[in-house]
Amino acid sequence: MDRALLADFLRARREALQPEEVGLPRGSRRRTGGLRREEVAMLAGMSADYYSRLEQQRGPMPSEQMLGALARGLKLSPSEREHLFALGGHSAPRRALRDEQVSPAMLRIVEHLSDTPAIVFSRFGETLLQTRSAVALFGDYTRFTGMSRYLVYRWFTDPAQRALYPPEDHAVRGRVFTADLRAAYTADPTGTAGEIVEALLAVSPEFGEVWRLHEVDVTHHLDLKRYRHPELGELELHSRRLMDPDEGQDLLVFLAEPGSPSDEKLRRLIATI
Repeated sequence: MDRALLADFLRARREALQPEEVGLPRGSRRRTGGLRREEVAMLAGMSADYYSRLEQQRGPMPSEQMLGALARGLKLSPSEREHLFALGGHSAPRRALRDEQVSPAMLRIVEHLSDTPAIVFSRFGETLLQTRSAVALFGDYTRFTGMSRYLVYRWFTDPAQRALYPPEDHAVRGRVFTADLRAAYTADPTGTAGEIVEALLAVSPEFGEVWRLHEVDVTHHLDLKRYRHPELGELELHSRRLMDPDEGQDLLVFLAEPGSPSDEKLRRLIATI
């Protein structure tokens, strides 16, 4: 526990949080911005004396329950919450990442990408949202059920998924998808990632070979990728990745080089939808 840094962090967050943000009246007698110590104590369900001692570096080591209450009372973000727990001498409980819906931040971004192929993936490679142009380019990834919801599973079990890439790129694509799965598996081996790994090991000897390589750093999201479209032929597209670590979601945006043949093909495709 770092008493000095904990006190500084609590004070900084208290002074940055405005009364209106937590449903408290500002009042005419409030001379400075931010919350008072007693207000934070009330929001966190603890005594004002206990909270004051934390800010004065005199308090005992707070329990995980106390730190959780402070995080809720101060409306800390997931990253700030982890920082608070570290300063208080504890490991933050594992975040409950959501996969059933697109995070509000991602949704707002995608709403402005109507003419650009873009896909929001869960940390397991399940497609949560596609723009219309992404559906036209790759097909509807959201229609799958069961294990086929996950891109890595389809890659090793569904020839139609591989048909989107030139055959000479298949080996590296398999390594890329497997490395992404390993990252999710390392974070939670008994959850969904573990189920995907178990299912793939049972049906795909190729996956087993790649999995045993233990690769975790296959550079791929900023390179130029080649895709095969049944009507447009081959396209070369850059993929740009935006990560939302708080929700465990990735946004991939696909862009052609301006003025290139792939750019012209992409424009023709978008004009038809």
